[in-house]
Amino acid sequence: MRAAMNFLVTGAAGFLGSALANQLAREGHEVRGLDDLSTGDPAALSPDVHFTRGDVNDRPKLWTLLQDVDCVYHLAARVSVQESVLYPREYNAVNVGGTVSLMEAMRDVGVRRVVLVSSGAVYGDQNTQPLREEVKPNPRSPYAVSKLAAEYYVRTIGDLWGIETVCLRVFNAYGPGQRLPASHPPVIPYFLRQAVRNGTIVIHGEGVQTRDYIYIDDVVRAMIAASTAPDVNHQILNIGSGRETSVRELARLVMKLTNSDAEIIYNPRTDAGVSRMCADISRAKEKLTFQPRVSLEEGLRLTLEKDPLFRKEPIRISS
Repeated sequence: MRAAMNFLVTGAAGFLGSALANQLAREGHEVRGLDDLSTGDPAALSPDVHFTRGDVNDRPKLWTLLQDVDCVYHLAARVSVQESVLYPREYNAVNVGGTVSLMEAMRDVGVRRVVLVSSGAVYGDQNTQPLREEVKPNPRSPYAVSKLAAEYYVRTIGDLWGIETVCLRVFNAYGPGQRLPASHPPVIPYFLRQAVRNGTIVIHGEGVQTRDYIYIDDVVRAMIAASTAPDVNHQILNIGSGRETSVRELARLVMKLTNSDAEIIYNPRTDAGVSRMCADISRAKEKLTFQPRVSLEEGLRLTLEKDPLFRKEPIRISS
């Protein structure tokens, strides 16, 4: 077991942030969490996480929280693609401005490493799959642009001031505790809820578009490895399962696991997003000894079993 370290997790009350902070605390590390609670839930955090409500652009607060910190995990961000189209200025202020504020504060205090959690959305539509980190990004939304800009700021400021930087491009993460907002919900919890309720599952387009779904525990393992791995300075690493699944296949698997009578309908008039997305994870395997452990089917089973959202009604999971 590695020696105890001091961490700051921004966006600590969010889906990924809370899972990461809780695991670090379970491993015996000192964990400080920062979140403005615009979407996060502090109840998701362990009592062992020292939580502070605040804005990632608040530099005096950052100076205080960064004292004696060994590594920062930067997850604070607005994350809705559709919302970013309506409010690009807000996404720039939080996702880009907040990143710059954090890097300035780290420079001032003297923190040695930051792990930025970016997104596979920066790739956009590409002619070849799986997606390697060398591919020229083609962002299709202000959200994706903001994450790409954050990567550039982190790496540039890190180089100028001697801060080690690691950027993790996380693909479609899912698992227990993922928020299910009323508008534009993530596809997996939306499908699971509709299936459990025997409701209607609406698929955008024809459902042939593919995504790379990765279970939350695998993402957390990758994030934790990035804090101490050697020879990762300036690296961009894909974090995904390395497998692509069509939305239509996902819906069928959800129906099978829940023995659901839900109706699946297709809405060809809505934008289905990029046509294909699959992560090449060979670099993460090399640099982080990263290997996804949870298959999509097993991850869906675990989500159904562990998330209270899906325990409100009887669930019959087939063998």
